[in-house]
Amino acid sequence: MRDLFDRIIENKGPLGKWASQAEGYFVFPKLEGPISNRMKFQGKDVITWSINDYLGLANLPEIKKVDGEAALEHGAAYPMGARMMSGHTDYHEQLEQELAEFVNKEASYLLNFGYQGFMSVIDALVSKDDIIVYDVDCHACIIDGVRLHMGKRFTFKHNDVESLEKNLERATKLAQETGGGILVISEGVFGMRGEQGILKEIVGLKNKFKFRLLVDDAHGFGTLGKTGAGAGEEQGIQDQIDVYLATFAKSMAGIGAFVAADKEIIEYLKYNLRSQMFAKSLPMVYVKGALKRLHMLRTMPELKAKLWENVNALQNGLKERGFDIGTTSSCVTPVYLNGSIPEAMALVKDLRENYGIFCSIVVYPVIPKGLILLRMIPTATHTMQDIAETLDAFSAIRDRLQNGTYKRLSAAVAAAMGE
Repeated sequence: MRDLFDRIIENKGPLGKWASQAEGYFVFPKLEGPISNRMKFQGKDVITWSINDYLGLANLPEIKKVDGEAALEHGAAYPMGARMMSGHTDYHEQLEQELAEFVNKEASYLLNFGYQGFMSVIDALVSKDDIIVYDVDCHACIIDGVRLHMGKRFTFKHNDVESLEKNLERATKLAQETGGGILVISEGVFGMRGEQGILKEIVGLKNKFKFRLLVDDAHGFGTLGKTGAGAGEEQGIQDQIDVYLATFAKSMAGIGAFVAADKEIIEYLKYNLRSQMFAKSLPMVYVKGALKRLHMLRTMPELKAKLWENVNALQNGLKERGFDIGTTSSCVTPVYLNGSIPEAMALVKDLRENYGIFCSIVVYPVIPKGLILLRMIPTATHTMQDIAETLDAFSAIRDRLQNGTYKRLSAAVAAAMGE
């Protein structure tokens, strides 16, 4: 019998094995200063493309004023206890009502955190007799939520309606045997590639199959649709989404999340979401702050307009220079390059140290070996000057990647890691 920790000591995991080379710089970096288009990294000014503050709300004076006043009045603790016991307030109810109206649903319920809450929603919606069918590229919170499921689950190929249909046929046959139902899960926007989920095609299959649809719209809420109500509004099928989930951590620049659906479903979830029933209520500073943020999102369309002005300028500029940005149909802007993990490290260090550009690096195992993904998040706070400088920097680092500069610079790291 081996010690439980032996495996952990021997195998740090696909990302953990890079800790000694990466930690503090490539992973767990420390951005400092007010949240904005330009911040400080290790004492240097950088253009930041890694902050999910889509609408630029995080550092607005009117937002900070509401947050500060709420903290001064209530502190960080109020209300104490879980919602069901002693943590319920009129403000929680007001926010839920306004969120439901905004996303065109009968009711909504607040979640303390998106990741934790989304897992719990999946767990509460299905029983062991039910079948889950979900997009293989769904976010980790969905994958972990599905793992809680005691019944059968199938994945369909990313945004592939034919694969979905085949798996719905399998699920239907199985559900007829178990007496259960079918839950299909997709995302409004897939956060790595920026593609919208094929929600319109999915709901089109409701005429042929009997299922309910759950959508995680973390990146679509506030950025897509005429009013900002998300990917469902953008694709004209919001009423066909049975359970809608979104987080405050992106467009709302805060903490928390919500689930919205028909009133009867929300009523059920209120009494069966374990992550909310047995956890402290969302503090008032976040609730009042979210009310202010939602009001601005609803009444200031110029924020989303500025965001998309920047998105279009950045994405069009990248395409004009021959960069591969995949098939993004959202604000998320991926740039795909070919190279090893050590080359990616050298490239990103060059970007940050010599060009003042800070963006996220994504490598294997999140994407296939041999690919480097530089993930960029445009916001309403970015300027055309930011975009121009970034485009010039990307052209320069691509040349250095192709002429072998980063391969030579990373040789020692590659040799140490056995790459």
